[in-house]
Amino acid sequence: MKTIEVTESPSLAATFFRALGTGAKRPGRINSLPGVKLVLPEVVLEGSHIAAYAALCGFNESAGVPLIYPQLLTFPLVTAYVSSPDCPWPAMGTVHLANAITQHQRLHAGDAVRVELQTGDLLAHDKGQVFTLNLRILRHEELVWSATQSLLRVGVAQVAGTPYASQIAADLALSCQTDFSVRADLGRRYGDVSGDRNPIHMTSLTARLFGFKRAIAHGMWTNARALSCLLPAQALEQASLNVEFKTPLFLPGRASLWSARSTSGALFEVRDAKGERPHLRGQLSY
Repeated sequence: MKTIEVTESPSLAATFFRALGTGAKRPGRINSLPGVKLVLPEVVLEGSHIAAYAALCGFNESAGVPLIYPQLLTFPLVTAYVSSPDCPWPAMGTVHLANAITQHQRLHAGDAVRVELQTGDLLAHDKGQVFTLNLRILRHEELVWSATQSLLRVGVAQVAGTPYASQIAADLALSCQTDFSVRADLGRRYGDVSGDRNPIHMTSLTARLFGFKRAIAHGMWTNARALSCLLPAQALEQASLNVEFKTPLFLPGRASLWSARSTSGALFEVRDAKGERPHLRGQLSY
């Protein structure tokens, strides 16, 4: 297992634009990912950054550090990995397919944490190759938050691994809880907070370079916006979240939140304004 300490986050936008050239990686069959661990030795959770994120996503301040917020701390490592020779596929054509988060302990503003990324498994998908990245956040050497980010490299013909399968429970009848509008500049605003300035989110012009008719909302913002309506008002000590990303939410736009809720969580979908087409599907437990 190769361990790399990351001191500077590469530009994801530059990574995507480089992939437009002729130098994009096109490997043959990959049977497993090389064992790599990337580390940010110390990151301090800043109260002002948490507040800016919470305001943009709709979270109540009383809920503390949102369950999904720590994923932002891992973004420099994910960017560094997909930009590196250790990643077999280029960033362009790779999409965020699913995400699974577990909060083991509550985090607080001012906490100093260690952030880690480790390469995971390969999974076969009918649209290409899925590869997973395992993410961990430790405080005083104790695991407080973990996640598995599943990425789909579209168009890979020779795929490896067991078939990808949904981790979300069987269908329940969902009802519409609310709807919300999404501004045209959301991609730029969320990019400023998250650091994810992928061109497909920034403007219609840059999105069209990658095959989209307009800029699209970040899937993790859409996920967070749904959670802001589903999480209890008080801060949670432990919780888990599985989500699968389905179809793009174009900017500007309007979306609707559908859910079946219980005292310990919810099954939910974010759909289009008519409630017909799902943008994402998730399951929250606490």
